[in-house]
Amino acid sequence: MSSATLAPSPSSVFDTRTEALFAQLKAGGLWKHLRMLEGPMDATVKVRGFGECLCFCSNNYLGLANHPEVIEAGHKGLRDFGAGTASVRFICGTFTPHEEVEARIARYMGTEAAYTFVSCWTANEAVFPTLCEAGDIIISDELNHASIIDAVRLATVIKKGVLKSLYKNNRLEGEDSLEARLKEARASKDVTGQIWVVTDGVFSMEGSIANLPKMRKLCDQYGAMLVVDDSHGHGVMGDRGHGTHEYWGMFGRHEGTEARRHEGAGRVDIFTGTLGKALGGGAGGFIAASRKVIELIIQRGRPTLFSNALPVTVACSSSKAIEIIEREPGRVKKLRDNVAYARKQIKAAGFDVLESPTAICPIIVHDTAKAIAMSQRLLELGVFVIGFGYPVVPEGHARLRCQVSAAHEFSHIDALVAALKKL
Repeated sequence: MSSATLAPSPSSVFDTRTEALFAQLKAGGLWKHLRMLEGPMDATVKVRGFGECLCFCSNNYLGLANHPEVIEAGHKGLRDFGAGTASVRFICGTFTPHEEVEARIARYMGTEAAYTFVSCWTANEAVFPTLCEAGDIIISDELNHASIIDAVRLATVIKKGVLKSLYKNNRLEGEDSLEARLKEARASKDVTGQIWVVTDGVFSMEGSIANLPKMRKLCDQYGAMLVVDDSHGHGVMGDRGHGTHEYWGMFGRHEGTEARRHEGAGRVDIFTGTLGKALGGGAGGFIAASRKVIELIIQRGRPTLFSNALPVTVACSSSKAIEIIEREPGRVKKLRDNVAYARKQIKAAGFDVLESPTAICPIIVHDTAKAIAMSQRLLELGVFVIGFGYPVVPEGHARLRCQVSAAHEFSHIDALVAALKKL
């Protein structure tokens, strides 16, 4: 057989198409660079090759990632419990700090119980594949986080007969709305089980928020359970930073059925969230819900049964971060004041910034290559802001996503706006 008739090796096929993709990304100005930080996360960070820069791209919303008490709590956890759990939870990987942080998360979110994971991505992947059965349908907002999208897809593969449906972002009535999808589900002969509705509390690219009271009303009307990923909401939304449900007046602690009915606790059936943003900024995620839901996750959740526990150091530092938030509500107020000031100043400088009560201030520039080029120029000017474009956001909706923190001072925001003006 001549060499000309030999099929290309699998590796050469992969190499060829990957190199072509890389060339396309670089030619279009879409190549992503990993910026190396050479110090802790704070209002300013040391970026390799650029020196000390203002940081407006972190999820460190309450400035706790470098808080001395949060750091010391992690150190103590390391000294007392070692470097790792070396096990999944149900074998021998559950330590007392897991019990403590989960109790604190449940109180903080206003639920009966909570359970931690190594990330919110893992927490989301545990929800639907574990809780859904054939005949169920999951109705999802079209702009939900990628981890929710993948979790829904996974559920439909693992549990044959689980259905999925999408509604337009934050559209609750009319064509392609949540209500339309709920009506379709109720009328479908294939939907014989539970209806699930899932949404982000705060949409990370838009800074917009889900209308949870209206969603709750629709879920009650059609017999659906409401699941909210509030990763960008807790620590940010509500007077005391409990989350988007507190912003809407739906927060209340679980003290029995009557308390839930009158105070609004439990009006969101299941929360997922992260410990890697406002709640210490380390890593980890959680599910907060009824004891029944959490027990089912413990008994049957594949990420629970086959993945190591949250590192104890993170559990300790996150627990301390929540303690600080609860005793220092002024941090949430400072964040709100900073956000209001930032939006006002950015808008006054002539930029199109989306309105929102959240800490996410997207500046719309439309073209992806332009957003990336602007981000690069800002970094050269000492301001660290990331440009987002397709496929993270739809084509033509590229933006600079400025994220404000309670660690920032007005002088930091003034410097951000001065750099934006130079663009």
